Formats: sequence, C-alpha cells, structure tokens
Amino acid sequence: MIRHLLAATALVTFAVPTAANQDRFANVEIETQEIAPGVAVLFGAGGNIGVSHGEDGTILVDDQFAPLTDKIVAAAMALDDKPIRFVFNTHYHGDHTGGNENLGDRGTLIMAHDNVRARLAAALEEGDSDGGLPVITFSDGVTFHWNGDEIHVMHVHHAHTDGDSIVHWRGANVFHMGDTFFNKVTWPYIDLGAGGSIEGVIATAKRVLDHSDADTRIIPGHGPLATKADLQAYHDMLIAIRDGVKAGIDAGKSLEQVQARGLTERYDTQEGFITGAKFVEAVYKSLTGETEYSPR
Repeated sequence: MIRHLLAATALVTFAVPTAANQDRFANVEIETQEIAPGVAVLFGAGGNIGVSHGEDGTILVDDQFAPLTDKIVAAAMALDDKPIRFVFNTHYHGDHTGGNENLGDRGTLIMAHDNVRARLAAALEEGDSDGGLPVITFSDGVTFHWNGDEIHVMHVHHAHTDGDSIVHWRGANVFHMGDTFFNKVTWPYIDLGAGGSIEGVIATAKRVLDHSDADTRIIPGHGPLATKADLQAYHDMLIAIRDGVKAGIDAGKSLEQVQARGLTERYDTQEGFITGAKFVEAVYKSLTGETEYSPR
C-alpha cells in the first residue's frame, strides 16, 4: 500500500534530475507482479509500468521517474534478459515519462500519441522536462505483433488528458489503462487544462468493460492490479458522481453548494493526491466547460 500512496502523490511532477529527486527515490523498490505468460506489472513510484517480455524483446508501458531507470531496467531484465526495445507512454505526465531520456539514450524507441510528444516538447521548451520525446507517434492507434501476442494500443479522446491511450494484450487478456483508471488509492485526476474530461474518462472505462470478462486483468495508472468488477465499480461511481454534479448544475447550484452535498462520501476511495472535493470540482468544471483547475 505504501508504494501506491507514494505513486499517487506524484502524478504530474516532471522528473528533472536534482539531488533532491535522487534522495527522494533512493529507497524506492520496484516490485514485480506476473499477470500472464510474458506479461507483468512493475510497481514503484509513479505510474504503474506494464511489461511485455519474451523472445522479441521487452516493451515497457510507461517508465516512471528518471532516478528510477536503473532499478526499472534491473526489474525488467530479471523477467527476461532481452533488451528493452520500446517504451510506450500512455500520456505525457512526468510520473509516466520521466525515464524516457535515460531509456532513449540506451537505444530504446519511445512511442506515444501525437499529443504526448507535443505536450512533452512544450514542457521541454519551458524547462519543465528533461527531454525524452517520443520518436514514433500516431493519431488513432497501433498494433504490436510481439512476443506471441497482439498488443493493441488505442487512443481515447479527452479522458485523463487529450493524449491518453489504453493498451490491450489481446491473447493474454490484459489491459493497461494509464491514468484513465485510478484503482482505490485516490480520486481520479482529470487534467482539464490538458484536454481531459469526465465524459471521456467514463467512455474509456465503458470501452474497456465492453472488451473484458471475469478473467481480464487490468493495470490501472495507480493502485493495485484490478479485475473487471473493480473497473465496473469505478465506472458506476463516475456516472453516479457525474449525474449528481450535473443535477446540481441544472438546479443552478454553485460549485461550493455541489461540493457540500457529499457526493463522494458513500465510496471507499482514499483521500490521496486528489480529494473527493477536488474531484467534484473537476467534474463540475468539466461539465461547465472550464479549464482552470489545480488538483492540489
């Protein structure tokens, strides 16, 4: 649980290397959980990392923070000693892309949606990132025929951000949802300023549910490995809170009045990086078309 709480406090931090950052991550351990033959998840600090490993080489889905690269590579090599051929970024936030430059320097190809590269490039220009731009981008999706599976990468529109993708190991029956799914460790973060929306998050959960069964395993952006039942509960919670917020808006209620209704109190999601009140604020502003929003 400690690793998930640490991950949930670091969602949008960019990973410019500093002595303070190195100290912060010095005691982080990378934990590995095998999900299916050739598929695993790595837990550390930052977004959960999906791994495809086997004869064709290793693919990482996200790469956490720059100071953790050596530990992440060691964990991946413990699964299979083949080289890390690709890193796929589910979106642009630094706790999912901070290792890009380190891995790129080692010969790994970085891939992501077009908007991920654009936002990382803008952050680099402003001095808020240490580089590591994707060198392969796409607009809708791409398929890897890799390690005996078909790995489908699919862009989802205006969900957590405007550049999110979900990853589906079709044979292994595994999804990686990036930060479109926060499993129990904090309320969802919708990055309104980067094109995120509550409707997009709901649509993404529904899309994965429609292609899942009782045996499906789902890697969330943050939190423990999940089942279809976990995602269904998340989806239903999103709809209930969205509908409650919308009812308040339709009745002419202010944000503060809607927050006072306690819409999140019936759910057991922890008050982590995002509190229930801040999540309601994000939903309210998403529905009213506002983009000025800080999760803290």
